[in-house]
Amino acid sequence: MADYHFVYKDVEGSSTQWDDIQRKLGNLPPKPPAFKPDPFTPAEDEDSKPKDKNWIDNKTEEQLEDLEDDLDDDQFIQEYWRKRFAEMKNVVKIAKFGSIILISGSDFVREVSQAPPDVWVVVILYKDGYPECGVLMQCLEELATMYPATKFVKMISTDCIPNYPDRNLPTVLVYNNRAVKANYVGLYTFGRRCTPEGVAMVLCQSDPVLNDGQYEGEASREAVLEGVRKRFIEKVISQHENDDDGSSSD
Repeated sequence: MADYHFVYKDVEGSSTQWDDIQRKLGNLPPKPPAFKPDPFTPAEDEDSKPKDKNWIDNKTEEQLEDLEDDLDDDQFIQEYWRKRFAEMKNVVKIAKFGSIILISGSDFVREVSQAPPDVWVVVILYKDGYPECGVLMQCLEELATMYPATKFVKMISTDCIPNYPDRNLPTVLVYNNRAVKANYVGLYTFGRRCTPEGVAMVLCQSDPVLNDGQYEGEASREAVLEGVRKRFIEKVISQHENDDDGSSSD
């Protein structure tokens, strides 16, 4: 009489006792692990998050504007929301420039003479191929980043003033409220060693030309100069710390 063996599979594909014996004998491959789905984690409800300082800090300006009616009665949260919203509106208003804008002669009236009265404009007249122009341009590029509420523009000298002598390059003109407030001819008007900090100090000798957007309204010349000095000290300290780290690692 023939001996028949049957292998039954359940609905999940698990094997019978016969398959287990065959696996022990090496006649079948190992049994694959049983499938287990990842535990279900419901998405966090936005309304259930605590409305605290961190929650407000993570909001965009548009989201903050829509939140006014949804805030709790907590006075601190409401006050912090008003402060944060005002800060973000001010940043958008102040961060106008941040780099040096290349303009042509036809752009001068619109970009410089007709700039708003609360905007100081620094114009550098230059030509390519003059090392002194390159040195001053690097300094102004750094200042344009540090003081985004001051407008920096650059022009080829003869586009601005026909037949302007190359010996006067680079030349810097400072404009405000449709008038020339200062002019600096040649690189050495900014000191024997031209640095961004030295250029900043010269530009602010008479007027608060540089604006980083941290002041309400127009800052005083003294306040701007104090800010320039503070940035200079912080930069020197940082450079010394980096030098010390480099020497200690050798």
